[in-house]
Amino acid sequence: MDCAAIEVEALQKTYRDGWFNRRQVKALREVSFAVEPGSIFGLLGPNGAGKTTFVKILLGLVHKTGGKASLLGRPAGERLGRGRVGYLPEDHRIPRHLTGNSALSYYGGLSGLTPREVRHRRPALLERVGLGKWGKMSVKKYSKGMLQRLGLAQALLHDPQLYILDEPTDGVDPIGRSEMRTILQELKAEGKTIFINSHLLQEVELVCDRVAILVEGRLRRIGLVKEITDLQEPDVEFTVVGSEPLVRESLAGVDVIAWDGDADGRVRVAVKTPDQPMVNQCIDRLRSHSIDIVAVTRSRNSLEDVFLDTVKNDQDAIDP
Repeated sequence: MDCAAIEVEALQKTYRDGWFNRRQVKALREVSFAVEPGSIFGLLGPNGAGKTTFVKILLGLVHKTGGKASLLGRPAGERLGRGRVGYLPEDHRIPRHLTGNSALSYYGGLSGLTPREVRHRRPALLERVGLGKWGKMSVKKYSKGMLQRLGLAQALLHDPQLYILDEPTDGVDPIGRSEMRTILQELKAEGKTIFINSHLLQEVELVCDRVAILVEGRLRRIGLVKEITDLQEPDVEFTVVGSEPLVRESLAGVDVIAWDGDADGRVRVAVKTPDQPMVNQCIDRLRSHSIDIVAVTRSRNSLEDVFLDTVKNDQDAIDP
């Protein structure tokens, strides 16, 4: 696929609140970005940031106020494009009288599959999401995590090109989250595109290639996970074996920001390093004093750090 899987340009959505003095609520403000095909993309933001509105516009459930939005090369909401999307909504509800098998039959019919096609695909699909032995069981007996797995199965059922997953690991235990990450990576390897809307920042950091951060309807950050979590002024921690005085002598003139020693004779020292040549120089100095280097670790932000800083900076800019 040559076109972007998702593309928005100056996307806007304004709601009107109340019947008389109709206050305008701007849910999206000039949002522009694209999601490359075959990638895993995460949309992040605090409550009320506009994430749900964004997804609803893509699926044609809400009409935009301005700008452009496309899905798999088709205008957002158009039936032909929407039919190639697998959607897992947040807090999805599966009718309680259904079993895992009949639920997939129901959703498969909504996606245009014949009963025969559903019966053919269903066993392997339930096995893939960890519900191989639960197909005949009533969903009333499913835990929340199992319902999420079944919700993912219905999104996979018609083999779409694009997956839009809203809080896909909500209520899923750590083993289940790991299994879901594996499934998402497998889908990516098959050339599928996955768009994730989630509050679980650690999960997003583990699985996504790129992320965007929305705050108050505005796009505040976007980029590769590695790019936006790299520190602008990184520090490097060396774990070495040697006496502290000798280590200090080796790093004389270097901007040392932290020291820590242990009973085994190891010293952990963190230094400010503006570039790789400085790291190389520190290593050369330590080795010239016959100090053994056990580990070299470069510090970085977590995605949660970046997210919280972005939200805080935005609020500070708004507050008087």
